Amino acid sequence: MPQRRGGRRRQARAARPERDLTEWIPKTKLGRMVLAGEITTLGDAIQTGLPIREPEIVDILLPGTEDEVLDVNMVQRMTDSGRRVNFVITCIVGNKDGFAGLGRARGREVGPSIRRAIDNAKLNMIEVKRGCGSWECGCYRAHSLPFKATGQSGSVEVTLKPAPQGVGLAIGDVAKSVLRLAGITDAWGFTKGHTKTTVNYALATFDALRKTTQVKVRSEQADRLKIRAGAEQIFVHKIAAAPGAEAAEVDLPEDVAASGEDLAEAAKEVKEAEGSEADEEKEGEK
Repeated sequence: MPQRRGGRRRQARAARPERDLTEWIPKTKLGRMVLAGEITTLGDAIQTGLPIREPEIVDILLPGTEDEVLDVNMVQRMTDSGRRVNFVITCIVGNKDGFAGLGRARGREVGPSIRRAIDNAKLNMIEVKRGCGSWECGCYRAHSLPFKATGQSGSVEVTLKPAPQGVGLAIGDVAKSVLRLAGITDAWGFTKGHTKTTVNYALATFDALRKTTQVKVRSEQADRLKIRAGAEQIFVHKIAAAPGAEAAEVDLPEDVAASGEDLAEAAKEVKEAEGSEADEEKEGEK
């Protein structure tokens, strides 16, 4: 893979082992609510106001996420024992439908650092507001931004504006990856500052997406402009039934002595005896 300036390189998403959720024991209140089935969507989990402290919550409520490594930076420091090398990883995670998260991690090895960065990104998931805010479009579909948003990190300032359908993502490659995983397909992008700093460029773009969640929108405006927060196709996690929940079938014997049959036979015998006594009385009268 070609090296970039400063030792950084882009790494595509590779097949990584999935986390085993069968042995997960939640340690937070939100995790226990998710495991009990009280919360079934990630949007409801974010609206509770409880912080997401466990990446397993996102794995359960939003299984269709994708991740991409934005930056791999090598950091060196001199110690008494020699030169120590660490890797700083920046990752973006999203479902391409209104949810995205950005995370960073550092370590001596690249593989474990990437996994930690992905977990940190899942802990920073946000609901992105989408809509059709461009006066040139008017399709009223959630394909772009509903309004202009500006984000800043360091010297980098990113301004995102709504765009009509067909324009695509008219912005740099780093911001394009962030918007694509957030579910935005059309947008204009304007930048200021030293955008070659990949980390600040990604953080500024993610900050602009976070600003869309902080803007208050009235219900009348949301209905008129078709502004949506989060995913259009909501995935609802269903709790599987316990193995002993279903009633066990009991095999009954074929011949069962029922008390009702004995009573019916006894009543029949009584009627026959009464009938024979009545016949005898009639013959005696004659």
